[in-house]
Formats: sequence, C-alpha cells, structure tokens
Amino acid sequence: MTDQFSLAFEPLVPMLWLIVLAVPLIVFIALGFVLGRRGAFIRALAAALLFLAVTNPVVLREERDPLTSIVAVVVDRSQSQEIGERRAQTDEALAELRERIGALPQFELRVDEAGGPSDDSDRTRTRLFESLNALLGDVAPSRVAGAVFITDGQIHDVPDGAAQAGIAAPVHGLITGEPDEFDRRIRLERAPRFALVGQPVELTYRVLSDGKPAGAGGPERGAVDVTIRLNGEEVARQRAFIGEETAASVELPNAGRAIVELDVAEADGELTRANNTAIANIDGIRENLRVLLVSGEPHAGERAWRNLLKSDAAVDLVHFTILRPPEKQDGTPINELSLIAFPTRELFVEKIDEFDLIIFDRYQHRDVLPILYYDYIAEYVRNGGALLVAAGPEYASEQSISRTPLLPALPALPTGEVSNAAFHPVLSELGERHPVTRNLDGSSVEPPAWSRWFRQIAVQRPRGQVVMHGLDEAPLLILDRVGEGRVGMLLSDQGWLWARGFEGGGPHVQLYRRMAHWLMKQPELEEERLVASGDGMVLEIVRQSMAEEIPPAIVTGPDGERIEASLTEDGPGIFSTRLQMKNIGLHRVQNGDMSAIAHIGPLNAPEFADTISTIDTLMGLAGETGGTVRRLSDGMPAIAPIKPGTTGSERFVGLRETDETILRSVDRTPLLAGFAGLGAILLLLGGMWWREGR
Repeated sequence: MTDQFSLAFEPLVPMLWLIVLAVPLIVFIALGFVLGRRGAFIRALAAALLFLAVTNPVVLREERDPLTSIVAVVVDRSQSQEIGERRAQTDEALAELRERIGALPQFELRVDEAGGPSDDSDRTRTRLFESLNALLGDVAPSRVAGAVFITDGQIHDVPDGAAQAGIAAPVHGLITGEPDEFDRRIRLERAPRFALVGQPVELTYRVLSDGKPAGAGGPERGAVDVTIRLNGEEVARQRAFIGEETAASVELPNAGRAIVELDVAEADGELTRANNTAIANIDGIRENLRVLLVSGEPHAGERAWRNLLKSDAAVDLVHFTILRPPEKQDGTPINELSLIAFPTRELFVEKIDEFDLIIFDRYQHRDVLPILYYDYIAEYVRNGGALLVAAGPEYASEQSISRTPLLPALPALPTGEVSNAAFHPVLSELGERHPVTRNLDGSSVEPPAWSRWFRQIAVQRPRGQVVMHGLDEAPLLILDRVGEGRVGMLLSDQGWLWARGFEGGGPHVQLYRRMAHWLMKQPELEEERLVASGDGMVLEIVRQSMAEEIPPAIVTGPDGERIEASLTEDGPGIFSTRLQMKNIGLHRVQNGDMSAIAHIGPLNAPEFADTISTIDTLMGLAGETGGTVRRLSDGMPAIAPIKPGTTGSERFVGLRETDETILRSVDRTPLLAGFAGLGAILLLLGGMWWREGR
C-alpha cells in the first residue's frame, strides 16, 4: 500500500461568481502597482488570500494498492502436439511457468489450453490468438504484462502485426519439437464430389517432403509407393514422384458414400504417419436403373406396378403386356392391331445383361418365350441379375413358369392350390427385422393397419427368407439369393387393393420399392450391414443384422488405439452407438466379420498439412513487441519483470510491470478551513489596514 498526495480545489461559490470576484480584484491590484501606491504588495497578498479562501484548496491523501500485471499463457493442445515428445515438453514448460510466475507477486497468471478437437466443423485450424483474445478481453492494455505461447509453431491465425493482434505487451513463443525434424506427407489436389457407379473416377494428388531425411545432404527426391484403397480395400498401387502432381483412378462398385484413401509409404525417421493418408469422400450415383416389366395379361394390379416404376425418375422402364398370346387367333388383320411384336430375342438374349431387374407379373408360359430363353433368364440371375415374380393364379396352373428351365432360380414350387379367402398380410419374425419389410407403415399393430387381400398362391418347400405371411401363416413374400443374383416372389396379385385405397389401403409403394431396390442390391437394404460415419468429432456406428444379439464393435483410431464399444438395439434389426472421439483422422470399425471406416473431423485438416515444428510463425510478432521465440529443447528461459517502455532480451522472457493502482481510501484536509485560515486572512487584512494608517 502506498500514499499519494495531491492538491484539489473545491470552490465555495459557483465558478461564475469567482470570475466576477476575480476581475475587480485584479484591476484594483494592478492599478495599485501601476500608480506606485504604497501598500500595494500587502493589498495584493490579502486579496489573493481572500480569493484562495473562496476557492477552498484541499490537500488529498490517497491510499492505493498496486495492481497486478496479467500474464496470458496459451497452451497448444492440437493433435500435432501429440507427436514425439511435444506433449511432455509442453507439460513441463507449463509447470515451470506456473511455478516461476507464481513466485512473482506483481503478476497474475491466466492459462488457456486451446486448439483441441472440436464438434464445431468450422474449427479446422489451430487458432491460438482467439484464445489469447478471450483471456485478455476484460483487461486494460496497460495491465497486460505479456503473452506466452507454448506451441509447436503451427498456428493458423497469427495476425499481421501487433496492431492487428491488439496487444502492445511482449509476445513470447516457447516452441516444442526438435530443430532437425523430417516428414513426408500426401495432399489431395482434385477429387469429384459425385461419380457414376461403374465408371472410372479421376482424382489427383501430390506427395510432399519437408525437412531432410536422416543422413541425407538435402531434401528428399525420387519416386515413392502410393497405395489406393476404396472403403478400406486395396484397389491399386502406383509410383509417384515427390512434388509432382499425380493422377489416380478408381471405380465405385455401389451407390452411396465411398471413402477413397491415398496412402504414401512411410519413410525412415519421419515425424508422423498421421499425414501420410489423404481422404476423399465420393458419393456414388447409379445411372438410371433399367427395369423390364413383362405382364402376362392385362389385370388390375398391372397399373400399380407401372405407376410405381414410372414415378421413379431413377428408373428406365420397358413394359410389355401380352394382349394376345400366339394360340389366340381371331382373324383380326395385323395392320389393324395396335401392337408391336414382342422383341424376345433382343430382350432376353442380346440385351438381357443390360437390365437391372426383370419382373414377371402374372406371367405364364404360353410359347411367347422360347423354352431356351428361360435358361438364359436363370443364367442371368446366377450371374448377378435380379428377378421378381409377382404370382397370380397362373403360377399354380399347367402353364406355370415353374415348369420351365427357370425352376432352379425360383424360391418356391406351387402346390396347384389357390386360396380366395380374405386375410391380412403380416410380417414374419424374420420380416420384422428384414430391411425390406421392417417398420412398414401400419405393421406395428395387430391386425396390421392395412386392407385385406383375397387371393394367395400356395407353395411348398420355400427357400430363402419368408418375410411376410398370408392365410394360415403360409408364405406370402419370399426373398432369396441365387448365385450372385437375387430373386423375390410375391404370392398374390392383390397388392393393387392397397394402391386403390380399399379399406384404407396399405404401404404398397414402400413394399414394392423396397423389394425392387433390395433385388438390385441397394446397400441400405442389406440384411447384414455395418455403417460408420463422422459427425464433427462424434463417431456414429449403425449395424443392421438379422441376429438378435451382436458382439461389441472394435474401433481403431488413427493412432492405433483400440476402443471396444457396445451397440444398443434401437429397434428390430438395428443396433447403434455414438462415441466422442479425440483424434482427427480415419477410424476403422470391426463388428464380427464386418468392417467399416469413417473419417472423424475435417478431411485433410490443416492441422496435419505441416507438422514440422517452427519458430518462424511467431518471430515477426515477437520482434515487434519486444518478445522472444526459442525452442524448449534449448532449455527453459528465465522469467524477468521489465518496466513499461523498456524492451526485453533474447536471454529471458520479459514481462512488463504495470503502473496501475486501485484506490482504497481518500483523506481530505482543507488548507484555509477553521480558525487557522480565518487567522491568516485577518492577519493580512490587519496588516493592510495598519499599513494604510501610516
């Protein structure tokens, strides 16, 4: 605590009256001196004392405490600080600063640890000066002693000069890492956001090398190996020259999100592998699906199929209806028929592989297709094609397609019986978990909230998965895999009742569309599927499974750390979990025999664009503000207080002391108050009268 004295005036009358009083006094005194009157000096003293008494001079004694100076320490906790011994260097330096500055009572320490991973996807850079501004936002500039950054030097928001930084105190940098570091990295130059499935996708990248390899006389040169992976599976290897832009090509097998990895081989002695991989997220888009719909004869359900397929902009539909089979000859001239010849050879021999799905809607064998063509269709399915049979009474007749070479591809054989009793289609136990029928609108109540059907084809020895039952729990919808392809069989032609709104209708659009897309191998409808995705720094894992229980998922981070995570059942066939991750980069998820990958945080984050520690980023600002930048590998510098207006030294961290104080109390003593003041005035007035009396 210190005492400070000052003189203040507290006039007894308003300032205007003081001026009015002062003017005649000054004139009177001036005339006395000009005319040489005796006693002019003592009259001037008496007038001045009288005027001073009216102004009421007061001596103020202030008790003040000195304020502390604020030292801001910003600690870089970004992921690049996890490399090598940087974390240990950071922790040791922070502990030393706390101890040394804590021993200096004139300083107050404020610490902020910044730059860590964040859920905010915009925070893709190490922004330490944002943290500095937050630390000093409530501090007057005159109280700032200085700022100390403990970092590897990879800072992405360094301002251009002290004025832009808003700090006039010394800025110091304590740099982690070593001066002779070497690192190899890969950078993605161009990559498309979308690509067509089955078409080559072109992208370019560049391999870069920073620093000098151990024992080398200069920067790294030559060609290195680059591995290209698609969704975690290696698809190609190629050689790339360091520093040169290199092209690569991949082909997306399925629609949906695909992760392309470009991985450059690790070099001996390099700093980290965290930036040896570049990631591209590409959404695969399937060209319009080609669907062949063959209706055996006109009927009420034909329009439901046609309207559904025509309403989907992603579907190119080819539809044929057999209006007059070959055996029906009624004498109508050919030129009067509004028909075209059924191009059987073109469709089922020459171009059958161009179709993604073939639908037989109440079709029966009546010599429209040569018997050999059914064998072609069965071969098409075995080789990866999709077949849907929407069965009607014809499937139970003598002309059933089950009596053709298509038989090996069919999931069930007809018994020859057709039931015309009313029933509600219901989901089987498998159907409640299967992606095609799971959570169909109206399926959660008993009976289901949809209309009845009135016809069902009886079958025997069903193969595959029965996901819907009909009358007396007989199979109604069967899904099966045949070779590389898939087959679906709907054993009723009454779905059109749902489309027409009979008894409230039903989810025919959901059911038909899901059936078609499952047959065409849409990934979202796979029974067993593992999906991992990143949302900021959160990893979301979703598992679709027909099993009632699944094992925990094993997550492997970019640093090799493994985490075991249990999945919670969110509904029939759906298990999921969300995990808060700490590292930016590619995370691999294993669940049973299934695997998936997901990238957490920003793609190709600037945090790993340069990992070599450097003193250059802070050097300019430190020089302008009188600070210093030095590597912690050279030892921890001394801490020394400096006076305002002086500069520090490269040998120590100089912290500026402030002159600011805080007022504790004020004592006031009037100079001309009481009898002492009155006596002084009377003494001068008496002396003036005595002098005048002579």
